Amino acid sequence: MQPPRSGPFPYAPINRRPTITWPNGARLALWVIPNVETAHARHLLGDIESHPDRFDAESGEAHYRQALALAEPRGMRPLVAHCHLGLGKLYRRTGKREQAQEHLTTAATLYHEMDMRFWLEKAEVEMRYLS
Repeated sequence: MQPPRSGPFPYAPINRRPTITWPNGARLALWVIPNVETAHARHLLGDIESHPDRFDAESGEAHYRQALALAEPRGMRPLVAHCHLGLGKLYRRTGKREQAQEHLTTAATLYHEMDMRFWLEKAEVEMRYLS
């Protein structure tokens, strides 16, 4: 595989990334995936802003949406699911039941598809709170 000329770069766990053949036998010690760390940081900031001790729905929603915008095109499905879970919890707490149901259902579907049982259970518990 030839190195890409520009981004966005596809995301893949390091053990599943293709081998890149560089010109003139050059070597590269690390393949940097731009914005991966930023996506995780945005998700974490969403969690912080959604915490009951410092709840800020507007800021939390913005951080989750920014994380989604970075994670979705890169195929970062676990992070996408976590963002949907965070948005679902946030919307449930602010009384936006329809949006909460939509995001929690998306999170649960993704967790089920990825066999992430621990997180699937958390999404299902949140969905029961809506009933």
